[in-house]
Amino acid sequence: MNTLQVGFSRVNVTPMLGIGMAGYQIRRNADGVLDELEINCLAVACGDSKAVLIAIDHCGIVKSVLNPMRQQICDVTGLPWEAVYIHSTHTHTGPFLNPNPTDPLEIEYAQTVTRKMGDVAKMALDDLKPAKMGYGVGHAPNIAFVRRFRMKDGSVRTNPGVDNPDILHPIGDVDERVNVLRFDREDGQSFALVNFGNHPDTVGGCKISADWPGFTRKTVEKVLDNTKCIFFNGAQGDVNHVNVHPTGGYLNDMFMDFDDVARGYKHAEYLGRVVTAGVLQTWDKVKYVDVDSIRFTQKILEVPSNMPTPEDDMAEAHRIQQIHAEGRDEELPWVGMMRTTVVAKACRLVRLENGPASFQMPLSGIAIGPVAMVGIPGEPFTGVGRGLKEAPDWAMVLPTCNTNAKEGYFPMLECYEEGGYEAGGSNYKAGVAEILIKEGLDMLKNLK
Repeated sequence: MNTLQVGFSRVNVTPMLGIGMAGYQIRRNADGVLDELEINCLAVACGDSKAVLIAIDHCGIVKSVLNPMRQQICDVTGLPWEAVYIHSTHTHTGPFLNPNPTDPLEIEYAQTVTRKMGDVAKMALDDLKPAKMGYGVGHAPNIAFVRRFRMKDGSVRTNPGVDNPDILHPIGDVDERVNVLRFDREDGQSFALVNFGNHPDTVGGCKISADWPGFTRKTVEKVLDNTKCIFFNGAQGDVNHVNVHPTGGYLNDMFMDFDDVARGYKHAEYLGRVVTAGVLQTWDKVKYVDVDSIRFTQKILEVPSNMPTPEDDMAEAHRIQQIHAEGRDEELPWVGMMRTTVVAKACRLVRLENGPASFQMPLSGIAIGPVAMVGIPGEPFTGVGRGLKEAPDWAMVLPTCNTNAKEGYFPMLECYEEGGYEAGGSNYKAGVAEILIKEGLDMLKNLK
C-alpha cells in the first residue's frame, strides 16, 4: 500500500560580490551574478520514517564544513544523521564554503548557508502531503563527452584542446541516461527529481552561476505546469561538456578559456534544455509504484592513500608546488590543462608526503520504496555510476556525486597507469573506484 508523503522547499544562497570562487586552481573573486544559487530540498516520508534530499548549487563541501550543516538539520528537525542527504551540484561558478579564518565574507557566507540548511529542511518537512511516485529513464545525447584522450605519442591527456591534431581517441564512454523520479501530490503539485552525470564547468569567468543544473531546473519548471524540479548530478569525474571535434554550429556562443576549454553561458542554457528534453521523454510515461517505506543508511569506508613512491621526484614536486602557491604558474613551461595536471600531481605529492596512510569517507544511501540513491563523497568516474546502477532487485539506482562530503576524484583502476589530471591529483591509491562499487553494492543489498 502506498503511504508516501512528499514536501518541497527552496531558498536563495547567492553570495555577496567579492567572495572567493571555487572550482579552479587559480584564485577568482566574484564580480557579478549571472543567475541565482539555490538550496532545493525534497522531503520524503512514510509514517514516522522521514528523510531530506538536499541539493545546493556549489562545487562541493568538505566534511569539516558539511558536518555542522548536517548537525544543524538534525537539531532543527529531529531527523537522524543518516536521513540527511546533502548533495553539491558541482558548479564551478560558485563561492568557497571552506572559509579562510581571515576572510570575513567567507565566514559570513558559511554561517548563512548553515542556518539556511536547517531552514530549508524544516520547511520541506512542514510541507509533507500524500503523493505517488513514478520512475523513468530518458536520454540526453551529445552534451557529455569523455575528457580523457590517448594522444599520438602514447600519453594520456585530460582536456587536450579543441581540434588538437595530436588526439588519437577518447578513453572511456559516456552514460547519457537521464534518471527521473516523478512525485504527484493530491493537491495537484508535482516534483521532478532529475539525475544526470556531467561536469557543470560550462560558464567560466568570475560571475556567479548555477551553470546548466540551474538551467535544467528552470526549464523543467517552465515546461511542466505546477512542477518543481530538484537536480542531483551523477558520476561525472571523467566527462564534461567539451566536444573536441565540433561540427556545424556547436561552438556558437562559446569562447576559448585559459585551460584550452571552450565555455559559454548560453552553452550552459543549451545543456539544460537537452537534459530537460530527456526528462520530457519519460515524464508522461513513468512507471508508478507503491512506496510503503523510507530507509536510509551510511557506512564509513577506509581507503588507502596515494602517498609518494620512491620513484617520485619530491624536490621537483616541492618546487612546482611552491611556484603555484606563490601565484607564479605562468613561469611553468606547460600551458593549458597540461599545466593544471602537473600542478595537481605536485600538490598531491607534497600534501601526502607524510601521510596519512588512509582516509575515511562516508558512503550514503536513501531508499524510497524500490528506488535507491547512492551518495558518493566526491567525483566518481562514469564506470562507478554504471557499476552501481547494475545493482540487482532495484527498480532504479541513482548515483550522486559530492554527497555528504567532497573527497576529490575516484578514477577507475586502469586510469592510474594511463595518467592524466584526475589520477595524478587523487588522494587515493589505484582501486578506489572499485572499492566504491563493491561497498556501494553491499550497502544497497543491506538497504534492500
